Formats: sequence, structure tokens, C-alpha cells
Amino acid sequence: MTCCYGDGFFNSSHSDFLVTPTLMLTSSRLQPLKLFWRNSFLSRLIWFLLTLIIVFAWSSVASAQAPSSLGSTPDLKIAIDTVWVLFTGTLIFFMNAGFCMLETGFCRIKNATNLLSKNLIVFALSTVAYWAIGFGIMFGDGTPFFGSNGFFLSGADNSPLTGDAYQGVFDSLSWTGIPLQTKFFFQLAFAGTAATIVSGAVAERIRYLAFFAFTFPLVAIAYPVIGHWIWGRGWLADLGFWDFAGSTVVHSVGGWAGLVGAIMLGPRLGRYAEKATFAMPGHNLSIATLGCLILWLGWFGFNPGSVMAVEPKTISHILLTTNMSIACGGIAATLMSWRNFGKPDLTMTINGILAGAVGITASCAFVTIPYAVVIGSVAGMIVVLSISFMDRLHIDDPVGAISVHLVCGVWGTLAVGLFSVGPNTYNLYSKGPAAGLFVNGNVQQLLYQLAGIIAVGSFMVLFSGVIWLILKSTVGIRVSRKEESVGLDLVEHGMEAYNGFVISEQDDK
Repeated sequence: MTCCYGDGFFNSSHSDFLVTPTLMLTSSRLQPLKLFWRNSFLSRLIWFLLTLIIVFAWSSVASAQAPSSLGSTPDLKIAIDTVWVLFTGTLIFFMNAGFCMLETGFCRIKNATNLLSKNLIVFALSTVAYWAIGFGIMFGDGTPFFGSNGFFLSGADNSPLTGDAYQGVFDSLSWTGIPLQTKFFFQLAFAGTAATIVSGAVAERIRYLAFFAFTFPLVAIAYPVIGHWIWGRGWLADLGFWDFAGSTVVHSVGGWAGLVGAIMLGPRLGRYAEKATFAMPGHNLSIATLGCLILWLGWFGFNPGSVMAVEPKTISHILLTTNMSIACGGIAATLMSWRNFGKPDLTMTINGILAGAVGITASCAFVTIPYAVVIGSVAGMIVVLSISFMDRLHIDDPVGAISVHLVCGVWGTLAVGLFSVGPNTYNLYSKGPAAGLFVNGNVQQLLYQLAGIIAVGSFMVLFSGVIWLILKSTVGIRVSRKEESVGLDLVEHGMEAYNGFVISEQDDK
């Protein structure tokens, strides 16, 4: 049997070439290499050197696996924990792409560039604000109400030492044995998430400058203050309030800021009549769905990464409770929208998935998987009802951010007081919230959670209201009626997201 291959022919039965001039040239080029390998001394020398390299590399790996003390923490564990936290922090950062796609897809085509721009710049602003001021307020040593050390990531710190061996100005983070820079990056990813929530709630009518200006104090002051109260060993932590990964610290903070902004801006033109609500459908549900899937993936960094160490059983349990709640949130919202609107609504499915994610974030380490099913299912139903309720109040939230992040953030915070199994129960956690109301009938933890919700809500409404009022009286926060009708892409940015595409009149409304 003979077959063609390139410029030559290969006889498969005799394993030899019928050589053409091209193959003769190739063969002549390989002659020096063939002679080299035929020289027994040289070939044996090469194999000997390769063997030495392999043995040396293997011994290096073996010695690295042996505990090498750095204070009280082995070097290998520091390395593994650091890689894990950086990886999960990167997943959280990638959630910005999810928010970007989701918000843009949920809004009208004439505002697409504006949404893309806001979601891109928000993490850049957050990075500078959190590095300069926010991280120090949130985790720097200070009072029970705010930190007063560690601005610009400065000050004494001997991380990755932990516990009593730690000496520095970030004592509230001394429980995790990773470098300070790694701690900062992970927490920065959370700060950026809180800021981008506001973007969706105020979409399609806010001035770009106003959003730009609001982001900095939110990330530099408001978010860190709340974070210090809860994660920085502040007064709410001392009270007994628990929020494992941010239902309150991240999502409710962003939700409260977005709610105040949406109220002060007022609804989009033509959104509401006296007793009617007019739909303003998003222009691209494909990228909105992609955004939802990116966020779903990102939550596998958001919650398990908050352990800030590789604890296999703990992070595996958290991942499962997180995924179960997300799945049940999506199912519940789909069924609820099907029942209420006659057909399954994709936008409600998307928001239900996110609602389940937000709902489990505070309690993911403290509840069993069956309780996660309940938490996610309730969150999925709540978000559908909340979006309809917001419309009845004429609070215009183009993407459902307030219902997802604020309302379901509050639900998730209460869920800690309802479903937590208690320390040393089922071997889930040794330090954390007391058993919840539906576990042993104890209302104490629920009251702590309720106190935290009220305190955070009060502070955020006051802070956000002041900042929005200052911006309204100076640079202005809303575009003109004419500018809103034209679209923020051309008015604010002088460009279109879909330049050259034929846009229908319906799409451009």
C-alpha cells in the first residue's frame, strides 16, 4: 500500500520512502544529527547529564516538601495558600467582565458604550481609592469604628506570620498566613464588586462624571467603614454579627448606595405613567446570559476564596453550598416568573441565579446543603417579587441590581441567624455564629444579624445621600431630557458600541 505524504511517497508495507528531491534535501540536513547520536560516547554523556538533572530536580522537590519553618507557618503551606488566594481573587476580578456584560445586555443599545465604560473604569478607580485610603480604614488598627493605620499599604507588617507571632498594623488580618500583598489584592477584588453594583441601578440616565466622582468615596470611605465594623474586628464583630463572604459587607453596601442613587435620579423617561409601567427591554440577552455565567463562575472564587487558605474540606463544602443555592435560585425565579407572567422570563432566571448567589454568601460556611437549597430557593422567589415591587414604587432599576444585591443581601444576612448549625456541629466550623432559629430555636443570632442590617443600612443611606446631594448641587447627576433621548453613548462618549450597524427604531427608543 502506497500513500502520498507531502512531496514524497511512503510505502507502508516496506517502511521505506520513495524519495523525491525535497526529501533528499531534508535527509541531508539530518545527517549531522544522525552521526551525533550514533557516537556512543556522546550519547551516553548526554543521558548521564540528563539523569543528573532529573535526580537533582527530584531532590529539590523532596526538600521543598519538608517543613521549613518561617515563624510558625511552613513555607510550602504559605506558597499553596498564596496561590489559592491569588487564583480566587483573580476569579473575583473576572466578575467585573460578568457585570459588564450583564448590565450592558440588560440596557438599551444607545447606552451600551456608557455601560461598558463605567464597568471598566470602576475597578481602576477602586484600585487607587482602596490602596490609598480604603484598605487602611478597613483593616488597619484603630478604633472599633474605623482603622487609622496602613494607608497606601504602609506600616509595620511581618506577614505571613499569624496569631501571637504577628507584629504589624493589620492585626485584623493576622489570622491568615499569606503575604500582605496577597491579602490586599483579594480584598481589593471585593471592593471593586461593591462599587460596580451601583452602576446597574443608576444606568441609562446618570452623568458619567457623577458616577466617576461617586465611586471614589464609596470605595475609599463607605465600604471600608462597614468592612471594618464586620471584618476588621469592629463593633459589629464584637457584638456577634457574622457575614462570611459579604452578603452585607459587599452586596448590601453596593445595593444601598444604588437605591439612594436611583431614587435621587428618578426613573428613565417614559418608564412609568401614573398607573402603568412600560417595558424597556435590554438590547442583547445573549451577552447578559454570558455575563450571568461569568458571575456564577466568579462566585466559586468569591465564597471558597474567603477561607483565604487551602482547607480542602471547608472550601469543598462552601463550593457545594454556593452552587446549590445558585442553582435553586435560578429554578425558583424561573418558576415564579412563569407563574406570575405566563411564560418563563430569561431576565428573571438570570437575576434568580444571582439572587441565590448573594443569598448564600453570608452563610455558605455555616449551613448544610439542604439549608442552602432553602436559602437559594427563597432568594429566587424574593427577587422576582422585589423587582415587581420596585416598579410599583416607581424606583427604576434597569438591571434589577437593588433587588438582587440589597434585598437578597438582607435575606442572606438574616439566613445566618435562621439556618447556621452552630460551632462544632457537623464539623463545619469551630468559630462562627451560634445555631440559628430554625436549628435550635435560639433567636439571639438572628437579633445580632438584624442589628447589623439596620446599622449598615442607616450608615449607607446617610453617607450615600450626602454624596449624591453634593454631586447634584455641583456637577449634576442626571443628563438632560434631550441627552437621555439621544442616548449616553453619543452624548457622553461621542461614539457608538455598534458603529455601522443598522439600528431599528424600536431598539433605539
